[in-house]
Amino acid sequence: MKTFFRTATNEAKLLLVGIPVLIWTLLPIYHLCLFAFSDKQSAFSGALWPKNPTLRNFEVVFGQKHYFLHLFWQQLFNSVFIAAATGALTLLVATFAAFSISRLKVKGGRTVLNMALFTYFIPAAFLAVPMYRTMGLYGLLNSQWALILAMVTIASPYAIWVLKQASDKLPAELDEAAIMDGATPMQLFRLVYIPLMLPSLVAVGTYAVLLAWNEYLYAFLLLSKDTTITLPVALGNFLAADDSPWELLMTTGLIYALPPAAMYYAVKKYMVGGLTAGAVKS
Repeated sequence: MKTFFRTATNEAKLLLVGIPVLIWTLLPIYHLCLFAFSDKQSAFSGALWPKNPTLRNFEVVFGQKHYFLHLFWQQLFNSVFIAAATGALTLLVATFAAFSISRLKVKGGRTVLNMALFTYFIPAAFLAVPMYRTMGLYGLLNSQWALILAMVTIASPYAIWVLKQASDKLPAELDEAAIMDGATPMQLFRLVYIPLMLPSLVAVGTYAVLLAWNEYLYAFLLLSKDTTITLPVALGNFLAADDSPWELLMTTGLIYALPPAAMYYAVKKYMVGGLTAGAVKS
């Protein structure tokens, strides 16, 4: 009986903490949907849900029928391209680096990894101006590659560390067997390393894509043309208007939130295991 009451008490405590946290987390999503399905007049009525829900806001956004949305599809494509390129380049850099450090045991590899991780002691926001200066010196300002390279720079140290930790868990006997069969380092990388590291690679790639997808500060600094900026930067233009169309801002935000949410749920089985691989040594 005592065990039953103790268990019930612990569960009650968890509910007392969990329910408010859940409500607090869902409130922004609720208001996002409330504005997205409301017209401008009823959006601020105070009702829990609009009396006459409408899809007109989505029609305006998809049809680019507002001044601030006249390049919606172009800017959405910019976000997709930058996120995909960041994910691909981060995976390329991190995979080869982790393989070299963990499996090939290159001299000085761990020192390089530690130095890369040391960069996280400096908040990324503090590096925005130096990054702007660097991109200007190389003539990359207003180029989407400036943002891609900046995001790869930020994402790579953590990605290398995760893949290196996961790689350390792979049995060394696999490498030895492959080498005895005549495998070259590249064959070892392609035929042994990549297949076994696939869950971690998916997790790291998803992390890099979402990092670039949600970036605002670097995108705002490094890109200025309407045809090259990402959609988050374009959404900032709504706040500059005297009478901001909040219903369109929220609708665009809801649309922009759907792809990463779908991506996360598609690969969620890899995320926890992939990002924590090697965190606990057996």
